[in-house]
Amino acid sequence: MDNFHIDQASMQGAKHEIERKNYDERQQMDELSRIRHSCAHVLATAVLRLWPEAKLDIGPPTEEGFYYDFDLEHRFTPDDFEKIESEMKKVAKENQVFKKSEKTREEAREYYRGIDQPFKLERIDDIPEGEVITFYQNGEFLDLCAGPHVPRTGNVKAFKLLRLAAAYYRGNEKNPQLQRIYGTAFKNKTQLTEWLETQEEAKKRDHRKIGREQGLFTISTMVGQGLVLWMPKGGIVRTELQNFMQSELLQRDYNPVFTPHIGSIELYKKSGHFPYYKDSQYPTIKADEEEEYLLKPMNCPHHIQIYAAEKHSYRELPIRLAEFGTVYRYEQSGELSGLTRVRGLTQDDAHLFCTQKQVEGEIRDTIELTLKTLRTLGLSDYRVQVSLRDPDSDKYTGDPKNWDAAEETLRRVAQDMDIVHQNVPGEAAFYGPKLDFMVKDCLGREWQLGTVQLDYNLPERFGLEYVGADNSPHRPVMIHRAPFGSFERFMGILIEHFAGNFPLWLAPEQVRILPITEKQKEYGQKIFNELKAAGIRTGIDLSGDKIGAKIRAAETTKVHTMFVVGQKEIEAESVSIRVHGRGDQGVKPFSEAVEDLKRAISERML
Repeated sequence: MDNFHIDQASMQGAKHEIERKNYDERQQMDELSRIRHSCAHVLATAVLRLWPEAKLDIGPPTEEGFYYDFDLEHRFTPDDFEKIESEMKKVAKENQVFKKSEKTREEAREYYRGIDQPFKLERIDDIPEGEVITFYQNGEFLDLCAGPHVPRTGNVKAFKLLRLAAAYYRGNEKNPQLQRIYGTAFKNKTQLTEWLETQEEAKKRDHRKIGREQGLFTISTMVGQGLVLWMPKGGIVRTELQNFMQSELLQRDYNPVFTPHIGSIELYKKSGHFPYYKDSQYPTIKADEEEEYLLKPMNCPHHIQIYAAEKHSYRELPIRLAEFGTVYRYEQSGELSGLTRVRGLTQDDAHLFCTQKQVEGEIRDTIELTLKTLRTLGLSDYRVQVSLRDPDSDKYTGDPKNWDAAEETLRRVAQDMDIVHQNVPGEAAFYGPKLDFMVKDCLGREWQLGTVQLDYNLPERFGLEYVGADNSPHRPVMIHRAPFGSFERFMGILIEHFAGNFPLWLAPEQVRILPITEKQKEYGQKIFNELKAAGIRTGIDLSGDKIGAKIRAAETTKVHTMFVVGQKEIEAESVSIRVHGRGDQGVKPFSEAVEDLKRAISERML
């Protein structure tokens, strides 16, 4: 499965930059982006007022807000933000007009040579010959810019500086490292306040923070950046997710397979992955002069070889091969981010080989599996994107007729299943179109998770065949699918979605027994043993702490359910039940409480 989607990555030490849009594309900028773009200019104006010696690079709008890059001997700190924001407010209050003007290429160069702005001078060369070179001026600040902007700085009313980062000039680590100031802006203060509150909540839910606090995972520099080490509690959650998926696969007649972590480079040249994704792969491993290997960047070529190892009849199809397979992608260090952007990722990967007549039914089933997965985890807010090829791009391989058929099939199945979807050209894998499930978490952030891909091209590349009813060879169609996408990203999103408070069936410690005094330890131990025998992940607090402290300790570690037992509970063979985040749930006979737990776990209740 190929999934090179870029998500919300850390920008520290960023090696990339915003792709330059042409003049016409820039003019399509929406109102909020215009506000943010204008705010970037207000930021630059303020910085130059405070540090006139600053050298400027670029200041584009982003999905989150905006940034501007500076070269300055003074090292910015968050303590500078109040001073900069104060100056920005002055610029906004002055209600300066954004005035557009044009210069010839030589006039532009002469201007920037005259004010000693070397980065701006070099940026002039990025402007294609024949494109008008435009500047925008607000007050004393004149900037090389294609626009567009709001009419006046007074239209910039609600903004906030957020953070600092290092950014290589032109995204190249061989170039000077500039100082990047990130900020955001909104149409009004209410929207800004709401967004800032959401960001504060996001900080509390940060999976990296919760992962450390709860002992779910760690990343060791001794092992390597972007390589996740699952700790016991995180291992439990991951295993439960895998067990859920495995049970679904068994019901759907998938066959488990296992493949090695490396493969011959010839395999990936044959599939086409090596030339297409060379920059995202680890360097090759030379065994000797004759043999060269890659750390496995995807599972599909390996599964193709499993299919090709035997002859197949149409009676056997569809053949569904599934693997929880770890693959490796050499992501740039500045783009790594906890579990959501890693270098080693394990995919719930499967590849289906079927006849043309079976395609729609198999796609329908993979969609249903993906939707069931999202429903089971409470991820009900999503949209579906039909990722199509860009007919003007040369990155796609195969017969255009097959592409047309594949794209039409995905659209038709989505429509027949009443799935609201949008067509997005240019987002297809190089070998085929796909359905991507774009999921929103509880904070409204969108993530690309499950994917279903339809592929006529790799079977052609590898010459795959089956014997049809006419006793002649036929080419199978291949479907790639991964409902989770990767365990790492999915886990990161789940941790933040639930704020570490996993539903009972996923919780690392499902129940903790809390005897009130030493007199209840024997009873506590007895019900502890019975819960363990019932397959329920159970702990017991036999410390000498008071019951309030025991409850606080269980709440802090996000134990799902607490059974508090005192003398009354012993006499009635009952338990007093508390649930994390919900408080006291009353008293129940122990046997009834156990049955409730078993039902909630088996039904995977949220």
